[in-house]
Amino acid sequence: MARREIGSRKEVLSDSDVAISVKDLQKSFRLPTEKSFGLKQTIFNSLRGIKGYKDYKVLKGINLEIKKGEFVGVVGRNGSGKSTLLKILAGVYYPEKGEVTINGNLIPFIELGVGFNMDLTGRENVYLNGALLGFSNEEMDKMYDDIWKFAELEQFQDQKLKNYSSGMQVRLAFSIAIRAKGDILLLDEVLAVGDAAFQQKCNDYFASLRGNQTVILVTHAMDSVKKFCDRAILIEDGRIKLSGEPEKVAEEYGKLWG
Repeated sequence: MARREIGSRKEVLSDSDVAISVKDLQKSFRLPTEKSFGLKQTIFNSLRGIKGYKDYKVLKGINLEIKKGEFVGVVGRNGSGKSTLLKILAGVYYPEKGEVTINGNLIPFIELGVGFNMDLTGRENVYLNGALLGFSNEEMDKMYDDIWKFAELEQFQDQKLKNYSSGMQVRLAFSIAIRAKGDILLLDEVLAVGDAAFQQKCNDYFASLRGNQTVILVTHAMDSVKKFCDRAILIEDGRIKLSGEPEKVAEEYGKLWG
């Protein structure tokens, strides 16, 4: 078994049927209690025992196991901790306590278009993003036409990206991102991409993933949870409140807004 360990987050290659294991995961952020203060005020506060910040605990002991091939929805109100969990799984954040074990190659769909350069053309950005995903120029040459066809932006290839609308940029970024092949996909609200017709194309793509890849979807769209997910998890106040059938979790989620 090959293992790469980074703090309390481990990436493992094994024959286990578990794709992701999370044990007692905890994460806090420091929030300033004052808008701004200089060095003099900082020293004064320190002498008086005033911190100038407070610790806000976002995750309060998450325990979770996801099997290979599962399509799992993670839902919760804004601030519940679901996106923080996703970013810890992606390696963007690291937990202060607990352990995360990733069994396989993980691809995050968290912030589409990261790495885009507004002063470069669409064509140049496609190759730039491809390089960031680890593709060679030869590999990008082979998938180049399919990227533009999926994004439905063929006529804008040689326009600078700053002339694209925000929706066009996201469509192009999404079309590039789905070329990355991973064992585990992390999706943060990426189903809401483009207009209705393009969203349907995205839905068809995600439907094709069911049973073939491990997928974790963070979303507020209960229709997507019920349509795509094998299991759903409701996070409330940094803890898992419910895990089980998507319909039951969606119903419980609805009660939070009642």
